[in-house]
Amino acid sequence: MSELTQSQNAGTQAFLRIFRSLIIIGVVSWLAFWVYQNATQPESENPFKLGLDLAGGSHLVYEADVSKIDPLEVPELMNVLRDVIERRVNVFGVSEPIVQVESSSFVTDEPIERLVVELPGVTDVSVAVAEIGKTPLLEFKLYDETLAAQQETLQNLNSLTESATGSDALIGNVRINGEEISQELPFKDTGLTGRYLEAASLEFAGGQGGQLSNEPLVSVRFTPVGAELFEDITRNNVNQQLGIFLDGELLSAPNINEPISGGTAIISGGFTPDEARELAQNLSFGALPVPIELQSTQTVGASLGAEVLGKGLTAGVIGLSMVILFMVLWYRIQGLVAAVALLSYVTIMMALFQIIPVTLTAAGLAGFVLSLGMAVDANVLVFERMKEEFNRGVSSREAARTGFTRAWSAIRDGNITSLLSAIILFWFGTSLVKGFALVFGIGVIVSMLTALVVTRTLLVTLPDTKKSAKNFMSFVLGNGLEK
Repeated sequence: MSELTQSQNAGTQAFLRIFRSLIIIGVVSWLAFWVYQNATQPESENPFKLGLDLAGGSHLVYEADVSKIDPLEVPELMNVLRDVIERRVNVFGVSEPIVQVESSSFVTDEPIERLVVELPGVTDVSVAVAEIGKTPLLEFKLYDETLAAQQETLQNLNSLTESATGSDALIGNVRINGEEISQELPFKDTGLTGRYLEAASLEFAGGQGGQLSNEPLVSVRFTPVGAELFEDITRNNVNQQLGIFLDGELLSAPNINEPISGGTAIISGGFTPDEARELAQNLSFGALPVPIELQSTQTVGASLGAEVLGKGLTAGVIGLSMVILFMVLWYRIQGLVAAVALLSYVTIMMALFQIIPVTLTAAGLAGFVLSLGMAVDANVLVFERMKEEFNRGVSSREAARTGFTRAWSAIRDGNITSLLSAIILFWFGTSLVKGFALVFGIGVIVSMLTALVVTRTLLVTLPDTKKSAKNFMSFVLGNGLEK
């Protein structure tokens, strides 16, 4: 009776081992089919996200005007500018844009701050420039009577010069002694700009304060710091005009009748409802903290990206094939198990690229190809420990269990050190290095998962044999471990 019970238990365990293996193979097969469908269908919800160097796109370089800003505030404002532009380009559907700040060398006379924008898949530069240019620069300036008097004097001098020489008038400028002098509106900066803006919304006037009934207005709400600054400006300049400028153009200049608290201001400029709504949306997406000017544009063609992608995929296929061939020739049946685990690794990695999604660049693709060889690292450690146990006379199944136990510490330490390297590269590296580090880090985690789950499950499912057995299964199973 006990022998029958043992036989039934052994049969149940064998069934469970086979069942678990079939589940793993089935899940990986379904995942591979899902990845293939997403990669080939044009309207897929989870396609591969390719970077600028693989898919083509637009490369824009903007220069920020920081001449009127305290040098100590420049780094913070450039970071705000980067966040605003990134939020803006995300709105019109660009997948994974790269927006980064570049500063000039300290040896230059004047600091030059640039903003580099990479938009994968957007090959029409005019569209990209137009979308980014919709983000306005909002400024609040006070009317300066002294400056106005100086400008009036310059205008009078210009009129006298015209009368004496008969030359044509200059619009917006004056000329003294043959030298042209720029003339701006008599408003001075207050330091209150769009950097302190929190939100903007469309409203309609109620016919009070000199405004037309149902006139479209834009209500802006400042951050706590901006609210304090706005209250100080209105308290210290009662009965003065506060000009509201958008992209350097005066929209309105209301009179400050009393201190305004609460951090809310109204922008009126004869807008239509559609114009006011668009302005509110653009301001909500982020008013630029500093003015920017487009310096250069570059388009990366899709054909060049396709060539790089094709070469990367070819390298990946060759690398995968060479690793599988080596494992099969050296470890035989265990090598086939490692091959299945490696294919599972590739399938899971490609699925993660689509689900997260990860933007694949040439550097990231290189990291993926490199990780193919490292993905079987844990399998090699386990197989070597198995070989030692098998040569001691332990059965192949028990050698697999013991091999995993003995190899775990080395697998754990090796993967943790690799993962730490990837984290450091991602944290301190540039955009290209980050692409490599991200793919490499994900690969380390997934390779450890496939080694502990797929390889272990399939190894214990194989028929059990011992070194002393003289049969075909001993040759296939055991001889690979006897090397």
